[in-house]
Amino acid sequence: MRVELAGTGGPDGWPSPGCGCASCRRAVGQPRRPFSALVDGVVRLASGERPAARAGYLITSIEGGWDIAGPSGRLLCAGGPGSVPDPPPGTGRFDVALLDLLAYPPQLGLLRRRGLVTGETVVAPIYAGHQISSAAELTRRCLLWGVCPAQDGDTLVAPQRASTVEPSPRVLVLGGARSGKSTEAEMRLAGEPFVSYIATDPGREAGGGGDPAWAARVAAHRARRPAWWRTVETMAVTGVLTRERGAVLIDSVSGWLAGTMEACGCWDRGPNQRLEQSIDELAGAWRASAGRVVAVSDETGLGVVPPTRAGGLFRDQLGQLNQRLAAESDETVLVVAGRVIGLP
Repeated sequence: MRVELAGTGGPDGWPSPGCGCASCRRAVGQPRRPFSALVDGVVRLASGERPAARAGYLITSIEGGWDIAGPSGRLLCAGGPGSVPDPPPGTGRFDVALLDLLAYPPQLGLLRRRGLVTGETVVAPIYAGHQISSAAELTRRCLLWGVCPAQDGDTLVAPQRASTVEPSPRVLVLGGARSGKSTEAEMRLAGEPFVSYIATDPGREAGGGGDPAWAARVAAHRARRPAWWRTVETMAVTGVLTRERGAVLIDSVSGWLAGTMEACGCWDRGPNQRLEQSIDELAGAWRASAGRVVAVSDETGLGVVPPTRAGGLFRDQLGQLNQRLAAESDETVLVVAGRVIGLP
């Protein structure tokens, strides 16, 4: 199947006419026209329009888009901006998928989970616009998801190996409070078909620990996560890393350390051999993990100096633990105000 992309932008293109936002200003030098494409030189696609019937092609309307089958293969296309195609059960694999991945990135993971998108499916984002900060950020996300960062004028040919870029297997995401670090970690695994989300504060994750503000934050995290991700509320992170073969997201290392220090009696007596052994075991499991793993942790030193002995003790231990995990990570990033900085 051959798909010529005449435009990959939203209904108004990118930049949007008359819009002075930072994203549109950055896009001035590399504009994108409103989405339109030509399949095999025969079937025309455009936002919000039903493709015209063509001999030899079966065009089926599905929830959120179109299923187009022809002599050269099958194509899945989002019907418009924000649309999430949902093929019915029993649908076979697609050769090409054109999706609004900025509207809902986890749709890619679900399609892969269902076997509708495989390693030979060419996936490309469409309806791009100022819902993302820049074209460079869109390309970064595409590489993390294993999809083609297509632009206007590109031609997609399928079936073929969609991406030769393998995401980093071990990633440590650091940041201060409310920096966007959890959002970044979740975004990185949006294209994975099977994800185990490790919540390292079981008591608070379950009921908010009696704190309404914390309960609201937990609820927001839950609502943001895909419903098909498996949530494991545990402090036994080492065991999960040893057993799991799919993708794992740990949120957070800071919570794990606080709970472990409590269990080891460190708040009163200071660091001890039990804590050191637990940290050694976690670092070893992180080093030996077989699947793709992303861990979230608070970066120390971004706030005021802790006024209490316990606060200073926790800061020191967390700083040392972050250093150990970073040394064993294939990639470490720092998130500041929602912006991601790669650390060499």
